[in-house]
Amino acid sequence: MRLVETPVAELEVRLEGEGPAVVLLPSLGRDSYEFDPIASDLAAAGFTALRPQPRGIGSSRGPMTGLDLHDLAGDVAAVIEHFDAAPVVVAGHAFGHYVARVLAADRPELVRGVAVLAAGARRFPASLTERVAKCSDLSLPDDERLVHLRDVFFAEGHDPAVWLDGWWPEAIVSQRAAMAATDKESWWTVAPSPLLDVQAGEDVFRPAETRGELVDEFGSELVSTAVVPGCGHALVPEAPHEVARILVEWIRTRLG
Repeated sequence: MRLVETPVAELEVRLEGEGPAVVLLPSLGRDSYEFDPIASDLAAAGFTALRPQPRGIGSSRGPMTGLDLHDLAGDVAAVIEHFDAAPVVVAGHAFGHYVARVLAADRPELVRGVAVLAAGARRFPASLTERVAKCSDLSLPDDERLVHLRDVFFAEGHDPAVWLDGWWPEAIVSQRAAMAATDKESWWTVAPSPLLDVQAGEDVFRPAETRGELVDEFGSELVSTAVVPGCGHALVPEAPHEVARILVEWIRTRLG
């Protein structure tokens, strides 16, 4: 574990492996520790897995209010520059894909490809956001949270209890505010580098009729799509090795 100081924050960073860098960005209010199996697989395949923890998570510290997605992307950019790792592949899970895509739009010279993991549709019901809040509300009984975790995040056959922990309340509030402060349309239509859209087959945030959104927006020459069956919006704890395999194959075949 390293601590990287930037002009505005101090960021905990996990590094595994040697080779071209793949930056892994976690979901809303969650830490990057759950990327452990993916990071190990990437390292074994000859890559460096870089995992900067968002502000308010682990040992990462910095202002938590008055932020937008460009600020959060700036933290990731500072880590990439600190390790002289550019150009990198950035893989963002769920909320993390917002940060990944904003980073690619803001600093295209740092990014050679973006992988979005269980990215929600361009628009989804507000009721899902409300249920995510219940999943991460540590004041609620575990039994109640498990119902929401099962319905919102995990497909049948996967244990939602693995996500009872790993939530960082201060980061959740800060990241939600950063989303609200950033016009989604300002970055959604921007894709300066190739995209890999790794979809979960049973993701309630990504109904089947929305599977082609990114291809429709940017074209099949820029966007590659993979669907992992039997997984929900959580995806990473449900099928980490399959996600890693897809990432490695795409990097080797599409990015060289």
